[in-house]
Amino acid sequence: MQDQPRVGRQRAINPLAAMIFASPFSLFLGAVLCNWAYASTYQIQWTNFASWLVAGGLVFVGAALAWALVKALLHRSKLNWIVVILAAATFVAGLLTALVLARDAWAAMPESQILCVLTLVLATAANWVALSNWTAPERTR
Repeated sequence: MQDQPRVGRQRAINPLAAMIFASPFSLFLGAVLCNWAYASTYQIQWTNFASWLVAGGLVFVGAALAWALVKALLHRSKLNWIVVILAAATFVAGLLTALVLARDAWAAMPESQILCVLTLVLATAANWVALSNWTAPERTR
């Protein structure tokens, strides 16, 4: 009989890492909804809300990027580097979104809506890969 790896217990994820990686999703989702509300009502305050939500999302994405970079440097796994790349792409897309939202509200549409959706998709992908990678079952022999 061959020795096959047995699935052991699940590794617990650091709660701080879970919070840092999950927070940008809700902030970027709020920005998408605020942009949608502006497109529906033309009330300028919605773009102000979206601007603040994107700024908050950038803070958490920056923290997530730093966390992922340290983890990738310490553990040298391919999936950890994928998380770093996704977090960096999310940060760049969020920064571009913030720059577009800094313009006049009328001039920001539809680019801000498109960039917000792209940023939300990237944040979701980074969150998904990071949390599924870090909670994978340990292999024991």
